[in-house]
Amino acid sequence: MRKILIRIAGVIVLILLLFPFVLILVGRSQLHDSDIPQKESLVESTSKLRILAFFPHPDDEVTVSGTLMKLIDEGHEVHLICLTKGEAGNSGEAYTKQELADLRTLEMQRSAEIIGVEKLHLLNFPDGGLDEMGLDSIKGIALEWINQIKPDVLLSYDSKVGLYGHSDHKLSGMAVEQIFLENSGKINFPPTQLFQVTLSPKQIQVALKLSSGFQRNYPKDLNQGLPKPDFSVLTQPYFHRVLEVMKAHQTQQAVLKDLMPYHDQVPAWIYSRIFDREYFHEVK
Repeated sequence: MRKILIRIAGVIVLILLLFPFVLILVGRSQLHDSDIPQKESLVESTSKLRILAFFPHPDDEVTVSGTLMKLIDEGHEVHLICLTKGEAGNSGEAYTKQELADLRTLEMQRSAEIIGVEKLHLLNFPDGGLDEMGLDSIKGIALEWINQIKPDVLLSYDSKVGLYGHSDHKLSGMAVEQIFLENSGKINFPPTQLFQVTLSPKQIQVALKLSSGFQRNYPKDLNQGLPKPDFSVLTQPYFHRVLEVMKAHQTQQAVLKDLMPYHDQVPAWIYSRIFDREYFHEVK
């Protein structure tokens, strides 16, 4: 009888030990498509490059923060532009727009410090008001900063959806894409590559089940959705710092929990091995 109990206890211990690894394998199979290649880095260059990440709001950089950290570790120089101070972000607290803008400015500065960007360029255009400014105005702003920073590589949202349907996301992505396509190859236009953050088809399906933001804003016709990724970049080694970036945006925790569900409930060593990569589409 004692031997049987020892064996049962051993089996239980083995199941408990194996369960996290089974969870990781199942999670990966639900989120990642095996036909999408994985690259070591966003860029294939041994020379130091200048990268410009162009986004509308503080906290948008979370979507590519692992990749940005990896680029910096590889010796590249990263600049980050936020068009607005995020004063329209629904924080769930009774802040005035100015109070929220001030708080989110500090949060964005902390995030940029954690990532290690060369320079944060936090602008003051109206959050939620980029549509009223119009595409041509956003293109003009993007081109002005490209001419000033002279990046080799651009990184932005996509032009079709803006990740999950936010109009500021889509407009900023469209502006950068059009500027790139209109000027690529010209002598006085330094960028040679434009990458857009996107999601795998399986991630989109999961997001449509779990994320209220996706459910509200993502196109009903999935053919009008995000561009399919050309590749992913492994970012698992940077996940603990990605969590720090997310925590820096204290006023936006509800939004970030919607973007990355259960990240605050599942142990980080498990979560990081499921959400272990970031996906990109290259505009050509």
